[in-house]
Amino acid sequence: MMRAESFRVALVLASGLAVLPACAGEDRPAPSSKAMMAKGGDDRSGEYEGIADWWKPAPNHDETWHWGQISGVAVDNPDRIFAVTWGDMNDAGDLRLPLSNAIVVADRNGNITEVWTQWDSILNWPHQIYLNPYDPERHVWVVERGGGGPYMQVLKFTNDGKELVLRIGDTPIPQTQEEARANKTPGPYNYGQPAVLAFFPNGDFLLGDGYWNSRVIRYNAQGEYIMEWGEHGTGPGQFNTVHGLAIDKDRRVYVADRANSRIQVFTENGEFIEEWPNIASPAGVFIDESNSVWVVERVLNRIIKYDRDGQLLYHWGTYGGTSGGFAGGMMRPHQMDVDQEGNVYVANFDGESVGKFVPKPGADPSKLVGQPLLLQ
Repeated sequence: MMRAESFRVALVLASGLAVLPACAGEDRPAPSSKAMMAKGGDDRSGEYEGIADWWKPAPNHDETWHWGQISGVAVDNPDRIFAVTWGDMNDAGDLRLPLSNAIVVADRNGNITEVWTQWDSILNWPHQIYLNPYDPERHVWVVERGGGGPYMQVLKFTNDGKELVLRIGDTPIPQTQEEARANKTPGPYNYGQPAVLAFFPNGDFLLGDGYWNSRVIRYNAQGEYIMEWGEHGTGPGQFNTVHGLAIDKDRRVYVADRANSRIQVFTENGEFIEEWPNIASPAGVFIDESNSVWVVERVLNRIIKYDRDGQLLYHWGTYGGTSGGFAGGMMRPHQMDVDQEGNVYVANFDGESVGKFVPKPGADPSKLVGQPLLLQ
């Protein structure tokens, strides 16, 4: 019986081999013509096209004065892009005084359509800007870092910029990092160069405070203190420059611990979960609707995608110190946001511009930054 079974198997194999060349010939794709084969390229901008010279001069710019450092960007809609700047500079790097163009708005073509000159006098180093995604009135929030100036504060404006509806942050402020860190128990509004925000659906918000105080503070919608966690250091739950905050679908909080070159993950009550090490100088964290974690990488000029377990999935952008190296490229990216059409905007601190990146036709959706995650 075994000999007969082996014989039948041999016949089947022989039959298959007899027809194999014909099948292989039918399935083999026709050779591509040289005209169809793409040559060169280095994938520097990934699935996006950087728009060269998208960001335009302000109305009061001239042959002497142009944009200085641009530290933050936030999207209201594709025709209303907010940015905060550290004022105007000349080619020698001198700052124009008094401060001008601290909060501006651009349209989809990068033309400056609004300049909130009414608030220039209370700003010095506006660090980042936000629109609370859960707020139907679309209030505009600015974190004033306060280096070299009179204020370290959080500001909340009406969407049209006509009214300041919330202002928190006490004076006097510390004058040096040493002075700030010598105070081991700063008050809930005694900031040490605050930096970043993140929002909960009920109106609560987190403040990363920040460069000197190295803590995360939670407030309610009225700006009343709830709790805080963190201190200066390198251990779990310690920070050295809190420079990015984001909240995932399980309300876990991601902190860009910039000077420690890592992301730390906490419960919303500040309980340490884990760290993601060896991420060089992360400047920000953005979580999209797929729960992907995108990190703004300021020294590699990249936007990096991780899953929630900290596994590196993808990145786009290009290494180049502080020079993006291509038209529309990044130059020390400092904050990012996405509009409703899927375009990505990046505040280029060294590039003195906001960059706009448009998805390429037929782009791989898994390599595009999704819409901001909204918690239930």
